[in-house]
Amino acid sequence: MGYAVTSQNSPVEIFHFHGLQWGLKQPGPGCISLKCSIVKVSHLTCLIKCSHRSHSSLSWKVDNGSERVVMSLGCRGLQRSVCIDRDEFDQDEWRSSEDHNMCVKRKFKEQINSKKLPNSLTSALDGPFVRNDEETNNDILEKFCSNGKLKDALRLIEIMARQNQIPHFPSCINFVRGFVKVDELEKASKILQVMIMSGGIPDNITYNMMVRGLCKRGRIRSAIDLLEDMSLSGCPPDVITYNTIIRCMFDSGTFDQAVGFWKDQLRKGCPPYLISYTILIELVCKHCGTVRAMEVLHDLAIEGCYPDIVTYNSLVNFNCKQGKYEDAALVIYNIISHGMEPNAITYNTLIHSLCNHGCWDEVDEIIAIMKETSHPPTVVTCNMLINGLCKYGLLDRAINFLDQMVSQNCSPDIVTYNTLLGALSKEGMVEEALQLLQFLRGSNCSPGLITYNTVIDGLTRSGDMEKAMGFYDQMLEDGISPDDITHRCLVWGFYQADQVEGAGRDTKGDGREEAQGWK
Repeated sequence: MGYAVTSQNSPVEIFHFHGLQWGLKQPGPGCISLKCSIVKVSHLTCLIKCSHRSHSSLSWKVDNGSERVVMSLGCRGLQRSVCIDRDEFDQDEWRSSEDHNMCVKRKFKEQINSKKLPNSLTSALDGPFVRNDEETNNDILEKFCSNGKLKDALRLIEIMARQNQIPHFPSCINFVRGFVKVDELEKASKILQVMIMSGGIPDNITYNMMVRGLCKRGRIRSAIDLLEDMSLSGCPPDVITYNTIIRCMFDSGTFDQAVGFWKDQLRKGCPPYLISYTILIELVCKHCGTVRAMEVLHDLAIEGCYPDIVTYNSLVNFNCKQGKYEDAALVIYNIISHGMEPNAITYNTLIHSLCNHGCWDEVDEIIAIMKETSHPPTVVTCNMLINGLCKYGLLDRAINFLDQMVSQNCSPDIVTYNTLLGALSKEGMVEEALQLLQFLRGSNCSPGLITYNTVIDGLTRSGDMEKAMGFYDQMLEDGISPDDITHRCLVWGFYQADQVEGAGRDTKGDGREEAQGWK
């Protein structure tokens, strides 16, 4: 037994009533063939309530010409229809059609009325929102936004879109960001699409969150498509958008694709962002080597994206951190060959790395080169060198370099003095530290909390508590408040010197009484 059923807009139930037998060979056009006694085209949660007295009509019409029986059911203004096509009727089996149709009509009404459905399909699906105007729905949408009801907001926005209502754009932006944060990118995309189709223009922050979310899922192609759509929506991609996609490509191991992506963007008129360009070159250098990075630099220059000293310095810094000084020399060679000159940052990066590795001869060569260029050594350069010498215990050489600084009109700063004072104190060279402190007092620099703590720590280590307390008093006279480190050094020194009473002695104001707490 076969039936042809057409359902429009909403689910209905089609019942086969025993006693009505039709012979059906092929369903009519536009209908679906179903072989069953009871066909349910519905979800349990979506039911239709019909009142046969005032809101529904049921009629059977037989057109012998087309041999089609049509049942039309009207329900609260929503039209539903079921079509049953018949190519051939067995005239012997079609008995008393008039009476039989009346019987079927009555049984069908009884089936519908027995359900006693609570609400109409529209109410069940859309609730009261479909009866609201745009302003009312937007008020509700803003409340959803304030209360963080993402799912309710998505449902309302979809209803407003079907009703040709424009949703509140700032709320839409917040909902998109909210769905992205909970990793519901599909729902975020729906709201974003409704907003754009309604004339809204999302901002870069929202777009970049979507791009980052897609990249985290590994959906690079979708992220690029979204980037292409940004300009069309009135919000062109920014440097963060490009950087996110470039980093994602390298994370996924598609290095050549990342380079090709940036070339394509340049050809499409993307501004040659220096930050994006530098990040790309750094990643190429990291994953593919310095030689490949130099090749990419040349290729991108053909596209109109030229490197500057910042890009080169990033490569020098990367290779120096890796201890690849030959590659760093290759980068510097490219700097010079392209008519540029290494700056102080270039030299300082090299010196810092060489000092950490104890390559003092190379450091001396670079210092000599700097003196012949337009970028002589600065106080930052000297501090790097002195710090490196102190770490390796070369204090005599560090002090000599300090004398050279002064003689060459390169004034040391407080960092220079504190570095040397710390090294002298740790080595037990207290007298030299005190001499340096006196020299500091005669300079343009003034000793600070770190300076006093460094000297006091050295004196307590040597057991000279009298001088330590003298500097403590001097510290207070200079208006510098001691901290926990100061008190800890003094208390430790008194205990080491077996002078417990000194650790808890009553001292006069300005914070000195805090030392009693260490008794």
